[in-house]
Amino acid sequence: MAPVRTVGVIGAGSFGTSLAALLTDKGLAVTLWSHGEDSARAIREEHENKVYLPGIRLPDALEVSTDLASVVAGKDMVLSVPPSHVVRELWGRAARFLAPESVVVSASKGIEVESGLVMSQVLEQVLPAPNRPRLAFLSGPSFAREVAQHMPTAVAVASTSDSVARTVQEALATPYFRAYTNDDVMGVEVGGALKNVVAIACGVSDGLGLGFNTRAAIITRGLAEITRLGIKLGAKPLTFAGLAGMGDLVLTCTGDLSRNRTVGMRLGKGEKLDEILGSMRMVAEGVRTTRSAHELALKLYVDMPITAQIYAMLYKGQSPAAAVAALMGRDLKPELAGIAW
Repeated sequence: MAPVRTVGVIGAGSFGTSLAALLTDKGLAVTLWSHGEDSARAIREEHENKVYLPGIRLPDALEVSTDLASVVAGKDMVLSVPPSHVVRELWGRAARFLAPESVVVSASKGIEVESGLVMSQVLEQVLPAPNRPRLAFLSGPSFAREVAQHMPTAVAVASTSDSVARTVQEALATPYFRAYTNDDVMGVEVGGALKNVVAIACGVSDGLGLGFNTRAAIITRGLAEITRLGIKLGAKPLTFAGLAGMGDLVLTCTGDLSRNRTVGMRLGKGEKLDEILGSMRMVAEGVRTTRSAHELALKLYVDMPITAQIYAMLYKGQSPAAAVAALMGRDLKPELAGIAW
């Protein structure tokens, strides 16, 4: 495949903005799509995304537009970085403007509530047939602010096409950003989505003051249930030991920049979910993903006790203390039950 020279980025949140800046710094022609003219004008004129990346100077050459068609049309590569719950609607509007040879890279992490589909399955339904073999999926431990600050970061790029994965890998490569190719799209998608649910659980534990033993247990047992669901959906178990699995999970469960961990911490300290979400500008994907993952686990008969307790807390009024008691009081069993390596 030809090298990438022109890029559209859908989504001017923190991660979309940081990736747009990275690619612009590489000398690529990048246009970032923002849904609001006020935010687009502020980024264009002040070279800063004051809402999502305050204090980070953006490249002068980065273009910003609210015209979805112009951001997508004729681009070698389009990065899709909106919240997962609006991916279907946005691409329903944007897909017809894609050039047949355009590569689409999804960095949205979540499971659609209405359908139980991950983003790869959603995009397979809404993109034109010529672009479906040119899909790739970006995931891994990558806080947007640290990417924007040029801190060394490693991620996974998954595609069913090795040439597509390598093209995206080369487009993203900088001295501070390293991408590894992967052929397990479902594994990368499931790991990226479900780590947010486990991060809420870790936040609840931290909010309750339960200590490092508890956090380590949640991360490890959370990985076990992520792996069980992933295998059921056709993922490769080894993927969950990599960047899109354990790597992203550890970051999101322990890092102070994690929105989902923050939601959990505030729940653990006694705040109500509506109050927490009402005070946040950024989207905590794990809140919606908890619901869709719980429903998918029930449908597929996959044991996901941590997800079930977070669902009960978020949607059924379960108290954090009761959730801890329910998890610790479960029947005893072998550690690797339900995981076939």
